[in-house]
Amino acid sequence: MTNTSLSLYHITRESTLSQNAPLLILFHGYGSDENDLFSFAKELPEELFIISVRAPYTMQPQGNAWYAINFDAEKGKWNDNVQAAESRDLIAKFIDEATQNYPVNKNNVSLLGFSQGSILSYAVALTYPEKVKNIVALSGYLNRDILPKNSVKDYSNLDFYCSHGSVDQVIPVEWARQTAPFLNALNIKNSYSEFPVGHGVATQNFYELRDWLSNRIG
Repeated sequence: MTNTSLSLYHITRESTLSQNAPLLILFHGYGSDENDLFSFAKELPEELFIISVRAPYTMQPQGNAWYAINFDAEKGKWNDNVQAAESRDLIAKFIDEATQNYPVNKNNVSLLGFSQGSILSYAVALTYPEKVKNIVALSGYLNRDILPKNSVKDYSNLDFYCSHGSVDQVIPVEWARQTAPFLNALNIKNSYSEFPVGHGVATQNFYELRDWLSNRIG
């Protein structure tokens, strides 16, 4: 089912529960669209109400992005952090819209992001921890430029599952390895796994994240 009335275009898979369902929102990577991660939906717990969102910036000739990645002779590759912060806040707004418009439990919201979608999931959770509970962050990293500075927020509700390919050619695994120490320093529950793949989700990775999520949405 598609819906265009909320601030971000998205598709949904309804829950077997008629009300108060746990909500899972999917955020694709750079250059992709809402159909990419939605392929996970049929393998995930049927009580989940699943929303897969399309990023707001349209790319040419196809695909979408949460923020621009620029390639400059002097700066090299750099992120548009203004756009990234705007997308972070837009996602926070969308979470409110989704919990108001669908038969879901606003206190049981999980995010699942891949690559750029993972980077935004980290940022949303650490900036708006009251809006989310579980975060599955695949093949991403913490972009500290869009995280709150000297935060005194309550992170006790958050739980992260983080994973990365040990031979990722797009986002170096060394960047991902900084995640657990960062979260541990804030006393945030988290687990981190690596798999012998590139910039993608290994089959074993998917089974592990599915089990992790299943154990936390009840």
